[in-house]
Amino acid sequence: MVKEKTIQEKIKDWEVADLPEDLRLEFANSSQSQLEDAFYQDLNFGTAGMRGLLGVGTNRMNIYTVAQTTEALARHMEKQGESAKQRGVVISGDSRINSELFKKISAEVLRAHGITVYLFNGPHPTPELSFAVMHLHTYAGIMITASHNSKEYNGYKLYGEDGGQLPPKPADEIVRERQEVTDIFHIKKVSGGIKKIGSEIDKEYLNQVKTIPINRDLIKKWGDKLTISFTPLHGAGGDLGSKALKEAGFNKILTVKEQFKPDGTFPTVKYPNPEFHEVFKISESYGADVELAVDPDSDRMGVGYRTKDGSYNYLTGNQIAALMVNYILTAQQKAGTLPKNGAIVTSIVSSNLPELIAKSFKVKQFTVLTGFKYIADKIVEFDKKQNYSFEFGFEESYGFLIKPFVHDKDAIQAITLMSELAAYYKDRGMTIGDGLDEIHAKFGAFAEETKATEFPGEKGQEEMTAVMTKFRNRGPKEIGNLKINLVEDNDLRIAKDLNTGATKKISLPRANVIKYWLEDGSWVALRPSGTEPKLKVYIGAKGENMSSANKRLDYLQTELEKLLKK
Repeated sequence: MVKEKTIQEKIKDWEVADLPEDLRLEFANSSQSQLEDAFYQDLNFGTAGMRGLLGVGTNRMNIYTVAQTTEALARHMEKQGESAKQRGVVISGDSRINSELFKKISAEVLRAHGITVYLFNGPHPTPELSFAVMHLHTYAGIMITASHNSKEYNGYKLYGEDGGQLPPKPADEIVRERQEVTDIFHIKKVSGGIKKIGSEIDKEYLNQVKTIPINRDLIKKWGDKLTISFTPLHGAGGDLGSKALKEAGFNKILTVKEQFKPDGTFPTVKYPNPEFHEVFKISESYGADVELAVDPDSDRMGVGYRTKDGSYNYLTGNQIAALMVNYILTAQQKAGTLPKNGAIVTSIVSSNLPELIAKSFKVKQFTVLTGFKYIADKIVEFDKKQNYSFEFGFEESYGFLIKPFVHDKDAIQAITLMSELAAYYKDRGMTIGDGLDEIHAKFGAFAEETKATEFPGEKGQEEMTAVMTKFRNRGPKEIGNLKINLVEDNDLRIAKDLNTGATKKISLPRANVIKYWLEDGSWVALRPSGTEPKLKVYIGAKGENMSSANKRLDYLQTELEKLLKK
């Protein structure tokens, strides 16, 4: 075991290193407190890889931390044998600052170990990287992206041979290998022998996206009438997204030109996050029936729709999922293609509404941990056992997967299906909002919210751990005037009925999540983020109608804030 260096030892190493000019100047101009924050830990490798601020230090995204992690991957692959090296790694990235540089560094480190490398030319979406891993049968994939974070960030996602994000066991092995890479300034790199890819994979991927539409007659009827605004938010999905919509048969696509060109500075938005309504400010001026936005790596989708009075409303990730599940199963049932063994997969912090919809069609619902790799694991399990037909997977954080030729959330698939869904309601003389009201009238009203509290700096992790420990050891018996019926602690893997005291084992893998089920069917969950210093709080409120559900949501938010401050 390599002895961990102190903060000052790490700082000294960087002080004497031959740094590139930009990092050298940043180092020289950093205060002691800034340096301590940049060096107090190695960049965390969590549920979706590593993500951090760009800059100097072991706790930052830079050429050295990228090379160190890639060196660890290379050493891991060498231990798997020559076959793993020959199958190789496919590397991609989005439009962020230094994505092209980090792709190049990663490729050259792998080539120094004689590992086959397929390198995407220019920015490409994350779901296409997942597709490419499976299409090229590579051992692994690397995606350089920080998803929807602000311009100061970049990140590094690792994918396994099944096209899903790396599962815990190999991820832990690579973290251990990374600890052995102590001289990060002299990692060997070789520039030759890199296989460039791009347009041919685009074509194969888009051929698969063409299978997404269900009712082609519906699209034929409305393809020249339904107006769709589409923005990639300065990211990697503009070209593929536009082509996917056109090839599906939607001809009135209004691409948001102000946000179409890839640009890692994201000049028109502070956060390129389709969850935030403000990213649609420019789109609204286009006057479309439906507004679609995808984040810079095109794995998340946000949706707005024009109401009857001409204003725009915006959907939550859970609402989008409910609409999608209802449409997919309704359309398949009408077409006679609904499988008898259909299944949807959702995360433990997502809405209950899609499950109720699925049950009405006799479709099975599976719940997995947060992280799309767990949804991918279920897809692999279904394929292996041939017991269920995958119909849909989603997370509340605006991630959706319709067909499993990708094993990660896919906003290119999502915008294609969402456009068909908009045409479905247009054909019925309804808005998308009317469709949601129809679902609520049938299955009940649900309102959900996710809040994140930041715990930055060296002590942030300790403070966040203390909050989770407090709830785990001295958790509440009620939230406001609502009694807690059941507590699910996924770290202890135990569910406890607070009415009877009975406990039962949770079958899901261990994870630091606590979920409280309330007497009215509402729920609350706490989960530290796997990639950022944030404590995420999820609330799912249930009501007789949306007005009562929203009131319950507001009440639970207020009462939970009181508990968090105690």
